[in-house]
Amino acid sequence: MDLVKSRLDSVKCHSNVLQLVNALVVSTFLALAVSNFSLAEDRNHGLGNPSSHGTLMQWSPDTSFSGGPDLDAPLVTDRPDFTEASSTVGLGVAQLEFGYTYASNNDGSQSTRSQSFGEPLLRVGILADWLEFRSALFPLEEQTRSVGVSNTDAGVADLYLGFKIALTPQAGWLPEMALIPQMNVPSGDRAFTSGSVEPGVNWIYAWEINDFISTAGSTQGNRRIDESGNAYLEMAQSWTIGYSLSDRVGAYTEWFVLIPSGADTAQTEHSANGGFTFLVSNDIQFDIRAGLGLSEAAADFFAGTGLSIRFH
Repeated sequence: MDLVKSRLDSVKCHSNVLQLVNALVVSTFLALAVSNFSLAEDRNHGLGNPSSHGTLMQWSPDTSFSGGPDLDAPLVTDRPDFTEASSTVGLGVAQLEFGYTYASNNDGSQSTRSQSFGEPLLRVGILADWLEFRSALFPLEEQTRSVGVSNTDAGVADLYLGFKIALTPQAGWLPEMALIPQMNVPSGDRAFTSGSVEPGVNWIYAWEINDFISTAGSTQGNRRIDESGNAYLEMAQSWTIGYSLSDRVGAYTEWFVLIPSGADTAQTEHSANGGFTFLVSNDIQFDIRAGLGLSEAAADFFAGTGLSIRFH
């Protein structure tokens, strides 16, 4: 019976993965169809159309809508740091960012090892240069050991959906900003799903200081479900500093914190990480990163690598 149940669970897991992959493929084609229609409209109506603006707003009437994506420049990615990019990919552009992450934690009585395979984040510019559709999947494996007992779970986490809105270009010390309305949809496997829709919003703000250094932060509020099944508000704050080491090599250092409000079991998690990015071409970027937990509830160690590709 255990063998039959194990095989049925495996079939169910694979079925869920296929369903989610199919959903991503359909979403991609729909988003690209909408973006291509809007792009054709722009060509017919000229640059005065708001969909050709790089940002939704500007800081003052004296500034232009010059911010936003530049397809002649290297791609700008949301990975590998916690802080998302403050710009969108551009109308009619698709960008796929994926990677692998390993994390470990040991609190004395229990040790946990987890792996995230693929981590595909799809970003597609739709309707306007300042708007992108976002969707992500996270296939996971988690192994827990406690008092000689070991348990391993494998499956897919809840589907992530969102839209990134490029709000403003940078104007002097006034930042480039973006807003991401987002949510997790309860579609994952039993071990990793929250069982509930988790809406939230992410506000990003960034500055290019000079040719060598840039900085950015993000402030998030998201609905989460704790281990007792109760909903709570999770606030997230991050700050990152980026360094341009050469035309092709970049680096960053970052701090971020997850703060549960009204949770029964979740605790505040402080973490720090850093990494490097390597441009293979203007449309392909490779990255590596590693980080440490700065509080007891955070993972002791995590590391990962990834690849991002832009299609236009």
